[in-house]
Amino acid sequence: MIKKGVYAAGLSVLNNDRTLNIDATINHASEGIQNGLHGVFFFGSTGQSQLISTNEKKELIAKIASHKLKKQFFLGTGNNSLNENIDLITYAMEFDFREFLIMPPAYYKGNTDEGVFDFYSRLIKAIPKVKIIIYNFEKLSGYKFSVKMVTKLVKNFPENIIGCKDSSYNLFESLRLPNFLMFPGSEAKLLKGLELGCSGCISAVTNVTHSLARKVFDDFENQVSQSKNEKLINVRETFDQFNLISALHSFLSIKDEKFKNILPPLVLLSQAKQTELIDKLNKLGFTSEKNLAA
Repeated sequence: MIKKGVYAAGLSVLNNDRTLNIDATINHASEGIQNGLHGVFFFGSTGQSQLISTNEKKELIAKIASHKLKKQFFLGTGNNSLNENIDLITYAMEFDFREFLIMPPAYYKGNTDEGVFDFYSRLIKAIPKVKIIIYNFEKLSGYKFSVKMVTKLVKNFPENIIGCKDSSYNLFESLRLPNFLMFPGSEAKLLKGLELGCSGCISAVTNVTHSLARKVFDDFENQVSQSKNEKLINVRETFDQFNLISALHSFLSIKDEKFKNILPPLVLLSQAKQTELIDKLNKLGFTSEKNLAA
């Protein structure tokens, strides 16, 4: 069961033929947990989920079902199709996964409140036991949740709509509902969110800032003076200057060439941009070697 904490939107590691390297993807998530994460979400936008086949997703789900860290592994779906969402969730629930990070269908412009409500409503009616963390990310889905809309969903489906990942950042400062988990989508907003009553964060960049983010979280929980939050924010804001997926894969590929594999139309950073990223991180005292040894 998901609870308050620091989570990563996990990266997907690919083989040279651009199929999903299931073992390496699981190992990457496991290392993040060992280095401070409370959990990892597979198949969010950071994991290139919209570009990965359903069969590959099912293979990974079957593999993590018996993993020792299963209780810290969570799933997105990354599907636009209502029926493919239902199919994948139904499959995952056979392995006792219950909680899913789900964004409204992307691609078509002009998503409406009515249409988005209908999407979640049909999903829940098809799978009454599903637990959903709404993924609010207008940049990808073309739709931005309002406080009114989330409140309506929770009112209608109080046992199913359990939280929100807010990557549009228009909700985490103002939306407060009983027994509702709120996760800003950036660790740069982790401390501020915690101070406002949020539950932590679910972030792309915690794939590499896991130790820093956990320190900030623990210091808040223990009411200890913050010593790492400024660095955490600076590192996140540095990655934000680039395409996050490209930047993370480029950064991690310095130590592990498997991360050079990425699904089109995504590409790695150019050599010049990678050098720029590394130089900026070095100036912050955040290097690949130090981070991966943390």
